[in-house]
Amino acid sequence: PDAQTAINALQQGEIDMIEQPSHDLLPVIEKDKNVEIVIPDQLGSTYILRFNWKQPPFNDVRYRRAAMVALNQKDFLQAVIGDPRYYKVCKAMFGCGTPLENAAGTDGILESRFEESKKMLKEAGYDGTPIVLLQSTDLAVLTNLAPVAKTLLERGGFKVDMQSMDWQTLVARRAKKDAPDKGGWNVLITSTSGADSLDPLTYSFISAACDKAWFGWPCDEEITRLRNEFADETDEAKRKEIVEKLQLRAAEVPTHAFLGQYNNAMAIRKNVTGSVVSPVPVFWNIEKK
Repeated sequence: PDAQTAINALQQGEIDMIEQPSHDLLPVIEKDKNVEIVIPDQLGSTYILRFNWKQPPFNDVRYRRAAMVALNQKDFLQAVIGDPRYYKVCKAMFGCGTPLENAAGTDGILESRFEESKKMLKEAGYDGTPIVLLQSTDLAVLTNLAPVAKTLLERGGFKVDMQSMDWQTLVARRAKKDAPDKGGWNVLITSTSGADSLDPLTYSFISAACDKAWFGWPCDEEITRLRNEFADETDEAKRKEIVEKLQLRAAEVPTHAFLGQYNNAMAIRKNVTGSVVSPVPVFWNIEKK
């Protein structure tokens, strides 16, 4: 479980591969002539900040919009990934470098305009009640995200109660629709793979089917209508037009904040060959010499 111990074992030849070494330890691995760093998942992943539509204040679209104005992507990516070789600031909801990449609805959001956010909260009548932000403490790829969110949201005028727990506890808690002071939540942060984000039908965070939607339970008839329209449309040009409308609507409501793309690297000893480019690790074609 200790990242440095795993890397020591890799360098000494006690193990052959580490699926996801911590990004901050990659420079150590790069110096070892017997170890290769590869990026098998070229689509990468995206960090997601999820709003709970069931509970105040994010049951009110004005507060979700204010949060979108207060946040920015680079601070999150720097806090966890650190090395620009492995991350990309990207406001496209369906990913940069993908067939459905577009810029609809991205103006003015995720730029940490704190004074604008404070103004929006004042106009909405925010009473200063702290929002409950869940932090996962035992996954390196997530742990540093919640403190960044807390800082940015507070600079934008929110009061934030960050509650820390292991990932399994967070997973159990995110299913609760109770008020935050009774075991529920307002905001949580997770990630999703690029392979799951390629279109509106596989991208679970864009679903706004109320109680049938992913945790946070966004509820919007227009998003649901557009997703159904996308599913029925066969013309690719028209499908792209639908996606732009969908991304614009998702930015207007909004369902979630997308916090930038990143790639996980894999560390493999050079006597192991045949690693396959894939969104998930597969072991076909692997040979150890």
